[in-house]
Amino acid sequence: MIRKRSLGREVALQLLFQHDLNRSISREDVLRHVRDQLENEELSSFALALYDGTLSKLNEIDEQLGKVAENWRLVRMAVIDRNILRLGAFELDDVETPATVVINEAIELARKYGSADSPAFVNGVLDRLYRERPRPPATESSAD
Repeated sequence: MIRKRSLGREVALQLLFQHDLNRSISREDVLRHVRDQLENEELSSFALALYDGTLSKLNEIDEQLGKVAENWRLVRMAVIDRNILRLGAFELDDVETPATVVINEAIELARKYGSADSPAFVNGVLDRLYRERPRPPATESSAD
């Protein structure tokens, strides 16, 4: 299932990239793309959840990324790098997916779609974002 989730992330990234360049993309076009790329209902739902979730928190995510991406404004970043970072930042909030997995998946997307410098850039920004984000207090566990 790991490879399938990677494919779901890839499709979510494609949709975010498209949205970044064409904000008027219709929901019908989004659903068609997902349907054409992913022939699995669970995987389609995963990709759409990543896409919709990232867009729903876009302003917050962009603000956070702007704070940790030293000497880089989001509008000056390569479109693909910006959207890999957005997707990774959104998924870092997912308690079910470990941060190391999220960051590694983002690095792999950067290797596949970005420039030669993209993997290191994405790694550095997401790692810093993860380290600087406030964490909920740890819950006490009983030693039964």
